[in-house]
Amino acid sequence: MKFSWKRSLSQGNVNISWSTGGGLVAIVLWSTTVAVARSLSEQTGPLTAGAYVYLIGGLLCLLQLGWRRAPMRRFLTLSRRYVFGCGSLFVLYTVLLFLAVGSAADRQQVLEIGLVNYLWPAATILFSLLLLHKRASLLLVPGTALALAGEFLVITQGTRVSWQSFWGHLQVNPAAYAFAFVGAVTWALYSTLARRWSRPGAGGAVELFIPATGLALLGLRFFSTESFAWSARVAGEAVVLGVCTVLAYSLWDAAMRKGHLSLVVACSYFTPLLSTLVSCLYLKVTPGLGLWVGSLTLVIGSF
Repeated sequence: MKFSWKRSLSQGNVNISWSTGGGLVAIVLWSTTVAVARSLSEQTGPLTAGAYVYLIGGLLCLLQLGWRRAPMRRFLTLSRRYVFGCGSLFVLYTVLLFLAVGSAADRQQVLEIGLVNYLWPAATILFSLLLLHKRASLLLVPGTALALAGEFLVITQGTRVSWQSFWGHLQVNPAAYAFAFVGAVTWALYSTLARRWSRPGAGGAVELFIPATGLALLGLRFFSTESFAWSARVAGEAVVLGVCTVLAYSLWDAAMRKGHLSLVVACSYFTPLLSTLVSCLYLKVTPGLGLWVGSLTLVIGSF
C-alpha cells in the first residue's frame, strides 16, 4: 500500500491518513530528544530531568483532556493488556532512556548511546513478524545484520575494528549501553503490542502513560542523590521537551494503532541520522568518521 494524502482523503480514509502523517511528525520531534535530555540531565541528573519533563507532559495531557471534555470512562473500555502491558513498557522505556543518556561518560558517548537506542526500528520489524504475523522480506536477515554491523562500527570508532576493541569500549561504561539496548527492545515491544492489544476504535492511553511515567521517575528520584536544580535554562528545556514528548508519543501511538505501520516504521530508520545531526549541533560535538559511517550503515541495514 503506497501512502498518498490525496488518495486517502478521496477514499474517506481520513483517520488512517492523519495517523500515518502524525507518525512522521513524531519521528522529527524524537530527533531532538537525546540532545535536550542530555543537556537537561547534566544540570539536574537523569531521573530529575525525566521527572520534570514527564510531569510537565502529564499536566499538558490532563489539560488536553479537560479542554476536549473527554470522558474519563473512555479509558475503562480499553483492553487491560494494552493499558497495563503497554503502559508498563512505556514507563520502563522512558526510565531506561534517561538513565542511558544521563549516565554517558561525556557528550561524545551520548551520540553512541543514542544510536544504540535507535536499534528499535529494526527490532520493531522483527517483533511484527513474530507477534503480528507480518510477511518477511528476503532481505530481512542481511538487512538486520547490516544494522548490527552499523552499531558495531559506532561503538568501535576511533579504534581498530575488532571484537576486543568492541568489548573494551563497552567495559568503560557498560551500564549506559545496556540501558540503551534494553530500552530499544522495550520500545519495539511497545510499538508492536500496542497494535496487537488495542481495540479497534477505542483510542489510546498515552494521556495516562505520560503522567504515570512522571510519577514513576519522581519516585525513583527520591532514592537518588540528585538535587532539584532549577534555572531559566532548565525550565525552558523541560517545557520544550515536555511539549515535544506529548505530541510525539500521542502521534506515534495513533500511528501504531491505526496508521500505515510499515511506512511509518520505514521512515523511522532516518531517526539515527536526524538525531545525530541535532545532537552534534545542540551539544556542540564533532563526531568522528566512524560514527557517521556506522550511522549510515544502521539506516541502510534497517531498510
